[in-house]
Amino acid sequence: MKLLIVVDMQNDFIDGSLGTAEAVAIVPKVAEKIRNFSGRVIATRDTHGENYLETQEGKKLPVEHCIRGTAGWELRPEMQELIKEPPVDKETFGSAALGEMLRGLDAQEKLESVTLVGLCTDICVISNAMLIKAFLPETPIIVDASCCAGVTPESHTRALQAMAVCQIAIEGA
Repeated sequence: MKLLIVVDMQNDFIDGSLGTAEAVAIVPKVAEKIRNFSGRVIATRDTHGENYLETQEGKKLPVEHCIRGTAGWELRPEMQELIKEPPVDKETFGSAALGEMLRGLDAQEKLESVTLVGLCTDICVISNAMLIKAFLPETPIIVDASCCAGVTPESHTRALQAMAVCQIAIEGA
Protein backbone atom coordinates (compact mmCIF):
# COMPACT_ATOMS: atom_id res chain seq x y z
CA MET A 1 0.00 0.00 0.00
CA LYS A 2 1.13 3.53 -0.77
CA LEU A 3 0.41 6.40 1.62
CA LEU A 4 0.12 10.11 1.03
CA ILE A 5 0.50 12.29 4.12
CA VAL A 6 -0.98 15.77 3.65
CA VAL A 7 0.74 17.89 6.30
CA ASP A 8 -1.13 20.80 7.87
CA MET A 9 -2.99 22.16 4.83
CA GLN A 10 -4.90 24.45 7.17
CA ASN A 11 -6.34 27.89 6.62
CA ASP A 12 -3.97 29.63 9.05
CA PHE A 13 -0.94 28.31 7.15
CA ILE A 14 -2.36 29.10 3.71
CA ASP A 15 -3.87 32.59 3.89
CA GLY A 16 -4.43 33.10 7.61
CA SER A 17 -2.19 34.31 10.41
CA LEU A 18 0.90 32.46 9.07
CA GLY A 19 -0.05 32.31 5.39
CA THR A 20 2.24 32.99 2.44
CA ALA A 21 1.85 33.46 -1.30
CA GLU A 22 3.81 30.22 -1.78
CA ALA A 23 1.34 28.33 0.41
CA VAL A 24 -1.63 29.72 -1.53
CA ALA A 25 0.08 28.68 -4.78
CA ILE A 26 0.37 24.98 -3.82
CA VAL A 27 -3.32 24.49 -2.89
CA PRO A 28 -4.42 23.40 -6.40
CA LYS A 29 -1.32 21.22 -6.78
CA VAL A 30 -1.97 19.43 -3.47
CA ALA A 31 -5.65 18.94 -4.37
CA GLU A 32 -4.61 17.44 -7.72
CA LYS A 33 -2.04 15.20 -6.01
CA ILE A 34 -4.74 13.88 -3.64
CA ARG A 35 -7.22 13.31 -6.50
CA ASN A 36 -4.68 11.38 -8.56
CA PHE A 37 -3.04 9.43 -5.72
CA SER A 38 -3.55 5.67 -5.91
CA GLY A 39 -3.37 4.77 -2.25
CA ARG A 40 -4.49 5.88 1.18
CA VAL A 41 -4.48 9.58 2.08
CA ILE A 42 -4.01 10.79 5.65
CA ALA A 43 -3.94 14.43 6.75
CA THR A 44 -2.33 16.00 9.79
CA ARG A 45 -3.69 19.06 11.53
CA ASP A 46 -1.58 21.39 13.66
CA THR A 47 -3.58 21.79 16.86
CA HIS A 48 -3.11 24.30 19.66
CA GLY A 49 -5.15 25.34 22.68
CA GLU A 50 -6.17 28.74 23.98
CA ASN A 51 -2.95 28.81 26.02
CA TYR A 52 -0.75 28.70 22.88
CA LEU A 53 1.14 31.90 23.73
CA GLU A 54 2.16 30.38 27.09
CA THR A 55 3.75 27.30 25.47
CA GLN A 56 7.39 27.02 24.44
CA GLU A 57 6.37 27.22 20.77
CA GLY A 58 4.15 30.22 21.47
CA LYS A 59 6.97 32.05 23.21
CA LYS A 60 9.31 31.46 20.24
CA LEU A 61 6.59 32.07 17.60
CA PRO A 62 4.14 34.51 19.24
CA VAL A 63 1.52 34.32 16.49
CA GLU A 64 -1.68 32.53 17.47
CA HIS A 65 -2.55 29.94 14.86
CA CYS A 66 -4.44 26.67 14.45
CA ILE A 67 -6.35 27.09 17.71
CA ARG A 68 -8.68 24.09 18.05
CA GLY A 69 -12.19 24.91 16.84
CA THR A 70 -11.30 28.07 14.91
CA ALA A 71 -11.64 28.56 11.16
CA GLY A 72 -7.84 28.81 10.88
CA TRP A 73 -7.48 25.34 12.44
CA GLU A 74 -9.67 23.72 9.79
CA LEU A 75 -8.23 22.00 6.75
CA ARG A 76 -8.66 23.96 3.55
CA PRO A 77 -12.11 23.08 2.11
CA GLU A 78 -10.51 21.60 -1.03
CA MET A 79 -8.61 19.15 1.19
CA GLN A 80 -11.58 18.34 3.45
CA GLU A 81 -13.66 17.38 0.40
CA LEU A 82 -11.00 14.98 -0.90
CA ILE A 83 -9.70 13.35 2.29
CA LYS A 84 -12.12 10.79 3.66
CA GLU A 85 -10.65 10.00 7.08
CA PRO A 86 -10.41 12.35 10.05
CA PRO A 87 -7.08 14.19 10.34
CA VAL A 88 -4.39 13.26 12.84
CA ASP A 89 -4.26 16.18 15.25
CA LYS A 90 -0.75 17.03 16.40
CA GLU A 91 0.35 19.43 19.09
CA THR A 92 4.01 19.44 18.04
CA PHE A 93 5.86 19.78 14.75
CA GLY A 94 6.30 16.02 14.34
CA SER A 95 3.63 13.53 15.35
CA ALA A 96 4.75 10.43 17.25
CA ALA A 97 1.12 9.25 17.03
CA LEU A 98 1.39 9.38 13.24
CA GLY A 99 4.64 7.39 13.37
CA GLU A 100 3.04 4.75 15.59
CA MET A 101 -0.01 4.61 13.32
CA LEU A 102 2.13 4.10 10.21
CA ARG A 103 4.23 1.43 11.91
CA GLY A 104 0.98 -0.37 12.79
CA LEU A 105 -0.28 -0.09 9.21
CA ASP A 106 3.05 -1.41 7.94
CA ALA A 107 2.76 -4.43 10.28
CA GLN A 108 -0.66 -5.22 8.79
CA GLU A 109 0.28 -4.63 5.17
CA LYS A 110 3.78 -3.68 4.02
CA LEU A 111 3.89 -0.04 3.01
CA GLU A 112 5.42 0.44 -0.44
CA SER A 113 6.13 4.12 0.20
CA VAL A 114 5.08 7.17 2.18
CA THR A 115 4.85 10.48 0.31
CA LEU A 116 4.54 13.81 2.12
CA VAL A 117 3.15 17.11 0.82
CA GLY A 118 2.04 20.26 2.58
CA LEU A 119 3.14 22.97 4.98
CA CYS A 120 5.58 24.11 6.11
CA THR A 121 8.46 22.31 4.40
CA ASP A 122 11.00 23.62 6.88
CA ILE A 123 9.05 22.89 10.06
CA CYS A 124 6.33 20.24 10.02
CA VAL A 125 7.05 18.49 6.71
CA ILE A 126 10.71 17.89 7.59
CA SER A 127 9.84 16.95 11.20
CA ASN A 128 7.30 14.34 10.10
CA ALA A 129 9.45 13.01 7.26
CA MET A 130 12.35 12.43 9.67
CA LEU A 131 10.05 10.93 12.29
CA ILE A 132 8.47 8.54 9.76
CA LYS A 133 11.98 7.59 8.56
CA ALA A 134 12.82 6.67 12.17
CA PHE A 135 9.65 4.59 12.59
CA LEU A 136 9.93 2.94 9.14
CA PRO A 137 13.64 2.94 8.19
CA GLU A 138 13.22 0.48 5.30
CA THR A 139 10.18 2.17 3.73
CA PRO A 140 10.89 4.69 0.97
CA ILE A 141 9.97 8.18 2.18
CA ILE A 142 9.25 10.73 -0.55
CA VAL A 143 8.59 14.47 -0.41
CA ASP A 144 6.94 16.11 -3.43
CA ALA A 145 8.61 19.53 -3.36
CA SER A 146 6.13 20.95 -5.89
CA CYS A 147 3.35 20.38 -3.34
CA CYS A 148 5.18 21.96 -0.38
CA ALA A 149 5.95 25.49 0.73
CA GLY A 150 8.17 26.76 3.50
CA VAL A 151 8.18 29.80 5.72
CA THR A 152 10.44 31.35 3.06
CA PRO A 153 11.57 30.03 -0.33
CA GLU A 154 15.12 29.81 1.06
CA SER A 155 14.16 27.77 4.12
CA HIS A 156 12.02 25.52 1.89
CA THR A 157 15.11 24.77 -0.23
CA ARG A 158 17.32 24.18 2.82
CA ALA A 159 14.78 21.73 4.28
CA LEU A 160 14.61 19.79 1.00
CA GLN A 161 18.42 19.60 0.95
CA ALA A 162 18.53 18.36 4.55
CA MET A 163 15.92 15.67 3.87
CA ALA A 164 17.78 14.50 0.76
CA VAL A 165 20.94 13.99 2.82
CA CYS A 166 18.86 11.82 5.20
CA GLN A 167 17.85 9.51 2.32
CA ILE A 168 14.39 10.97 1.82
CA ALA A 169 13.61 11.12 -1.90
CA ILE A 170 12.78 14.59 -3.18
CA GLU A 171 10.52 14.72 -6.22
CA GLY A 172 9.10 17.65 -8.17
CA ALA A 173 11.91 20.03 -7.24
